[in-house]
Amino acid sequence: MAEAVLVPGMLCDAGLWAEVEPALDVTAVHAQLSEPSITGMAEQVLSSTDGPFTLIGLSLGAIVGFEVARLAPERVVGFAALSTNATGPRSDQLRAWRRMAEHSESGEFASVVEETLTAMFATPLPPSRLARAYRGMAGRVGEQRFLAQLAAQATRTDARAGLTAIDAPSLVACGTEDALCPPEFHRDIADRLPDAELHQVPDSGHLLPLEAPEKTAELLNRLLRRCGPAPHDRGDAPCPR
Repeated sequence: MAEAVLVPGMLCDAGLWAEVEPALDVTAVHAQLSEPSITGMAEQVLSSTDGPFTLIGLSLGAIVGFEVARLAPERVVGFAALSTNATGPRSDQLRAWRRMAEHSESGEFASVVEETLTAMFATPLPPSRLARAYRGMAGRVGEQRFLAQLAAQATRTDARAGLTAIDAPSLVACGTEDALCPPEFHRDIADRLPDAELHQVPDSGHLLPLEAPEKTAELLNRLLRRCGPAPHDRGDAPCPR
């Protein structure tokens, strides 16, 4: 099977996948999101590996994935869109991102991280191990990369019309308690993708790989099996549908 490219969400890094990656049936590489535009981030993903791959993105990572699939559809043999949104930004989101950027630049990055923490899990007061994991990732991402991610979010456009062109086997998954990207967002995405399976994970919030790692790995391996071997391993035949 083709390798997987793991694309994290905003304020997240490889730690997001720490309990998921070892259970995957394929080798995985990690993409970093540090460019100040969605297209720039998509180019980072494409340069993270050679050849075909299954793109596994969460939140901002899946938004970038929509752009990756638009730019290089021939390389995406499978697509997992987790905890995400295919629409353009709302005016209230743009205002919130500007405020977060201003506060971060004023030395309040740690306070912004704490503010965002309340929407990351099924409850605003998550178990301490989950809160520690999130704070650790945010600290490693740091203020400058966070500012670039906020700038990139503001450049995103409504990707829904292009979803019908993503003909790779796809997984669309979310937690039932996701306050940022609720289940109806994912039903809309799955309805537009030609070959998608939709799953809702009970009692889980936005950061699905941290809150429900075993279920996340199970769903991802199911997607990987649908994709089959990489094109170069099967005479350049298309990914089975």
